[in-house]
Amino acid sequence: MTLSNTPAAASAASDTRRELLELIEQRALKRGTFTLASGRTASFYLDAKQVVLDARGAMLVGQAILERLQGLGELPDAIGGMSIGADPITGAAVTMAGVAGLPLKGFMVRKEPKGHGMQRYVEGPVEPGQRVVIVEDVTTTGGSSLLAIDRAEEFGLKVERVVTVIDRLAGAAEAFAARGIPLEPLVTIRDLGIEPEPPANS
Repeated sequence: MTLSNTPAAASAASDTRRELLELIEQRALKRGTFTLASGRTASFYLDAKQVVLDARGAMLVGQAILERLQGLGELPDAIGGMSIGADPITGAAVTMAGVAGLPLKGFMVRKEPKGHGMQRYVEGPVEPGQRVVIVEDVTTTGGSSLLAIDRAEEFGLKVERVVTVIDRLAGAAEAFAARGIPLEPLVTIRDLGIEPEPPANS
C-alpha cells in the first residue's frame, strides 16, 4: 500500500517533519562538552529519548517514518531494531500504521538471545523472507544498526534500508552503503545548524 504523491500528501509530510525538527531542537539537543561512547568529545549531545518517549514526539516520529517509507514506495512487512533504543520508535510507527489502517508489523532485536523458549535474537510477528526496515533513534557510526542488520539477516529477513530519527553524519550512511543498504534520516545535524566534525584520523 502506498501513499498517493499529491501536493496535499507532500505538504502533510513537510509539516510533520517541521514540527518534529522543532521538538528535537527544544527537547533533544543539548550543547556543552560531552564524551561520546567512542571516547571522543563533542560540543553537543542528542538525547532522542526526550522526543521518542514523549506523547507528541512519538506520534510525530511514527508519522514521519510512515510518510518517509510511503514516499519511497511499497511499505515493508515490518520495522524494528536493536533493543532497547529502537523499541519506542518501532512502537510509535506500528501504532500510527494501525491508526491509518496499514498492515505494518514490528519486531525487536535482542542483544543476547532469550535464555528460554525459542532462544532467538529476533522477537515479534515476523517470518523469514519478509522485507523489513531497521530503525534507530540516533546514528553515529551505525554500529548498533549494523548488528541489528546482522541478526535480522541471520533470521532470514530481507533488510531494505535503515531509518534513523537523527543522523550525526559521522559515518553511518557510508557503513550501511558498504552493505548495500541505504540510510534514510528524518533529521540530520545540519538541519539543526551543526556541521559534522572531521574524521578522527584527518
